[in-house]
Amino acid sequence: MTQRTRIKLCGLSRPEDIQAAVQAGADAIGLVFYDKSPRYLTAAQAGLLLAGLPPYITAVGLFVNASPDAVQDVLRQAPLGALQFHGDESAAQCAAIAALTRRPYTCALRVKPATTAADLLECDRVHRQASPYFSGLLLDTFVDAYGGSGKVFDWSIVPAELAPRVVLSGGLNVHNVTDAVRLVRPHAVDVSSGIEREKGVKDAGKMQDFVRAVQAADAAQAGHPGR
Repeated sequence: MTQRTRIKLCGLSRPEDIQAAVQAGADAIGLVFYDKSPRYLTAAQAGLLLAGLPPYITAVGLFVNASPDAVQDVLRQAPLGALQFHGDESAAQCAAIAALTRRPYTCALRVKPATTAADLLECDRVHRQASPYFSGLLLDTFVDAYGGSGKVFDWSIVPAELAPRVVLSGGLNVHNVTDAVRLVRPHAVDVSSGIEREKGVKDAGKMQDFVRAVQAADAAQAGHPGR
């Protein structure tokens, strides 16, 4: 039986965006706590946004090189279910914050042109050994800035044995996500700029179209099992 691809809609910053993501069928929503991002939220803003979040939708906090105290400060005001480390955090640093906060986490690996399948497997191994809270790698495209890249990397480097436990990100949108899911078969996909009307402002129609495109890929896979 083909597993359904989970969907995270990231960079939400308005109540109407949260509502649209829920209505579209997102499994998780992402809130950004990196103050250089146009999608940045304070802990207080995030707390208000999450107050009406329905059950069984995971709120994920995106952090970039944040201190343990900074993450804890956010969690005191915003009930995040999971953490996403998107900077230069080591496996040991991620593990320490996860243990302190008792939250599962994903770690972004920013894929460079020279990155190999072996590099991905090694990074996954190191994090799994470091912490029981590690959920998986989030694969994004390397750019000089932190946060989402809005660019696609070479999906063919993702090894088949790793794909079922990664989150695929980096330049995804309604036009390419069906192919991405079909070719990589990740556990989940993560999108931010690809569902925006303008930088930092989400588009409800694009959210719905993105979710439908992922569902179309899953339906196609169900009819043609095997990578």
